[in-house]
Amino acid sequence: MSSLGPDFRRLWGAYAISELGTTVGMGALPLIAVTVLDSSTFEVTLLAALAAIVSAMIALPAGGLIEFRRKRPVMIGADLVRFAVLASVPVAMVFGVLTYAHLCVVGVTQTACSIVFNAAGGAHLKALVTPDQRMAANSRFETTLWTMISVGPPLGGVLVSWFGAALTVGLDAVSFLLSALGIRRLRAPEPEPPKRVHKGHWAAELTAGWRYIFAHRGLHALFWNAMVFGGAMMLSTPLLAVLMLRELGFTPWEYGLALGIPGVGGVLGSLLARRLTLRFGQRGILLSFGVLRGLTLSALPFAAPGTAGLVVIVVSETALLFCAGVFNPAFTTYRMGVTVDGFMARVTGAWAVSSKSVQPMFIAAGGLLAAATSTRTALAVAAVAVFASAALLPWRRSAWDQRSAESAKSVTLSA
Repeated sequence: MSSLGPDFRRLWGAYAISELGTTVGMGALPLIAVTVLDSSTFEVTLLAALAAIVSAMIALPAGGLIEFRRKRPVMIGADLVRFAVLASVPVAMVFGVLTYAHLCVVGVTQTACSIVFNAAGGAHLKALVTPDQRMAANSRFETTLWTMISVGPPLGGVLVSWFGAALTVGLDAVSFLLSALGIRRLRAPEPEPPKRVHKGHWAAELTAGWRYIFAHRGLHALFWNAMVFGGAMMLSTPLLAVLMLRELGFTPWEYGLALGIPGVGGVLGSLLARRLTLRFGQRGILLSFGVLRGLTLSALPFAAPGTAGLVVIVVSETALLFCAGVFNPAFTTYRMGVTVDGFMARVTGAWAVSSKSVQPMFIAAGGLLAAATSTRTALAVAAVAVFASAALLPWRRSAWDQRSAESAKSVTLSA
């Protein structure tokens, strides 16, 4: 494998800075809603739901606009907008004019810009590195993600305790400004964007990313696997907090420990991802670790109070993130490889919009199920759904042999 080069390192550095800011500021907006605006539980929940669903609707048409434009200006623009909206929160707090509606606008805008940035960033990374470098590049991004998830929230908790949530929001805002400056420092000219060869009806343009996914057997299967797995995982997150803090009597410090330690599993998995993929092949990794990650939550509903229960939770979560750390770079590399350049941004955007729309539905369903039965029952259902998602993986070898050009042709002809 050849060196990834200085431009990749600059892009990687920009990503690391923005992820550190994001993880340090994780949970700051809901905290401000509760402590500063005295928002109700429903309003705090609504803030998260609006950020996911409305941002997905806003970002929906973005894929087609991004696809045929240079990606770096889009990424820089998304970073600058995130900087501006997040910086407006501490400024509004200083002048005493912060409102709940303001926080909702910030949450929606920030999330929509994240979708836009990731859609442009995925297409840009594919053009920046050669095919044999993709796995190494994606593994480095994955390692950075899990490292920041391990370091950022504890650091953010300390900063909130000492200086308040406004500072963490401000640091998150500055991280996006630094990310924009880092992308601006990329030296090599950006390749020409793909040329639009066919302009169809606006509805066809809007749905092109999904139609490409569904026309490719491998992507189609992995899409539904991701929706069920990701939805079930998001369903389990608030339930685990309720189980640990309310029913098992763990302290907030122990809960934070259970969130922080497993990030090490994600780091180790991402560091080993390239080596394991070279040893067992991309298909072998996606299928085997897609199954293994589905087994990791099975012990959570049976966790008991005390040290033994804490160990069970930490081990389960660490195993889950280790499997995710191996699976995710292999999946991202596969998706890059089977998506032609003229559809990369739209496929990535469609994937993100779908995830942002589906996950709140799973969370709401989990809350209703827990209210109707119990927290443990709802966690057990989440664990079963995570395991069952493995059945949706592309098990048929024909799904791996399909050429990406066939999907592109199918979408173009049906537009």
